[in-house]
Amino acid sequence: MSAPTVLVLAAGQGTRMRSATPKVLHELCGRPLVLWPVLAALDAGAGRVVVVDSPARALAEVLEQGVAAGQAHKVALAIQPQSNGTGGAVVAAATEIDPQAAVVVLSGDVPLVSAQAITALLAAHAAAGASATVVTTVLADPSGYGRVMRDGDGHFMRVVETKKPGDATDRELQIREVNTGIYVFQGAALLAVLPRLSADNAQAELYLPQVLDLLRADGHAVAAHAVEDPGLVLGVNDRVALAQVRALAQRAILERHMRAGVGIVDPAATVIDVDVEIGQDTLIEPFTTIRGRTCIGARCTIRHSYLHDCTIEDGATVGPFAYLRPGALLREGSKVGTFVEVKNSDIGPNAKIPHLSYIGDADVGESSNLGAGTITANYDGKAKHRTRIGRRVKGGVDTAFVAPVTVGDDAYTAAGSVITEDIPPGALGVGRSRQENIEGFAQRQKGESRDAVVPEGDQGDSSRA
Repeated sequence: MSAPTVLVLAAGQGTRMRSATPKVLHELCGRPLVLWPVLAALDAGAGRVVVVDSPARALAEVLEQGVAAGQAHKVALAIQPQSNGTGGAVVAAATEIDPQAAVVVLSGDVPLVSAQAITALLAAHAAAGASATVVTTVLADPSGYGRVMRDGDGHFMRVVETKKPGDATDRELQIREVNTGIYVFQGAALLAVLPRLSADNAQAELYLPQVLDLLRADGHAVAAHAVEDPGLVLGVNDRVALAQVRALAQRAILERHMRAGVGIVDPAATVIDVDVEIGQDTLIEPFTTIRGRTCIGARCTIRHSYLHDCTIEDGATVGPFAYLRPGALLREGSKVGTFVEVKNSDIGPNAKIPHLSYIGDADVGESSNLGAGTITANYDGKAKHRTRIGRRVKGGVDTAFVAPVTVGDDAYTAAGSVITEDIPPGALGVGRSRQENIEGFAQRQKGESRDAVVPEGDQGDSSRA
């Protein structure tokens, strides 16, 4: 048998999301909804993954960016020219179907189906010797789902739709086993019946479950594969369901890290995206958010921090309420303290930025120590410029580096300096005006003395002094 073909149906706009963004592009733990089943299919060994998109082709860029280069050749895009149902979506992908392969049908808005679940479905399908297998689950509230009818021996009979009143009898509506919208077909059998799908229904759409009826009528075996965990096949129809799915996905992410040796003090107060990598024995303290493709080394401590698409090496420390933005690299033994923001910057080994600073587009050398309130002024209104700080530099508090500027090894800056020129190695950079004391200023503010001497150049009234 050829490797399976997986179709991911993702052309619907999801009007119940009340959003200008297509439903399957809404974010789930750092990854668009549609990428979850695509990547699960690839992990399950799919030979081909075909994503069915609308004519707007909104998914092309997401797939290009979200699929690893080594697997991109396995992913194709098919266009469903009109919104005519799940059957119409499969028809749109028919030219991509291998008649000799199993064809798995997934939904772009059912993100939590795993590679293991897909593998188990394919195994059950093969063991049953069926031409089609439908995935079912039992829900406490099956409202809105098609009900699965079985015969007296428990064998699959058909799916009863419940889209409008009268589609199902009261007895059928009591059934809690539902069609999840996930299927596996034998490729040739599926291709043979697709042209016979009919839009003779209230919505004038082609329904994929009709394929099951057509196959049974032709004498093919159709099986049902029950999934015990309904969370794996939970669909996203609106933002309430998205929040429910996010809670399940987040819990699974946190449990995966904890089982791999990461300490998470309070999972309920921790947010970690799906593509984050964390080394063994790292401790994540409460109220930490780690976003994007962040990589954290082993034996680190992360507390009260917001990390997005950054790298933290072993032994580095991130303090409470730090914000590490894309491109931030903390090398071994470095420290970023309380209320420090770092963006697109390389913080060298054992370098320290203790607190209340913004470091953007900068290189900070080994063992340098930047004082509180350090700012790299990296933007001139048109372009970003880089600040280069050497090794063992001692920065005074409230120093502003106006890029582009270079500070040599072992240099110092005086507190309150605005550094606009390069500082040679070992030198002290002072960039501030001399202090001037204005006598009688407090009295003048209170109006107690109108005869106070006004310093030269100060002609404003007392209320604006």
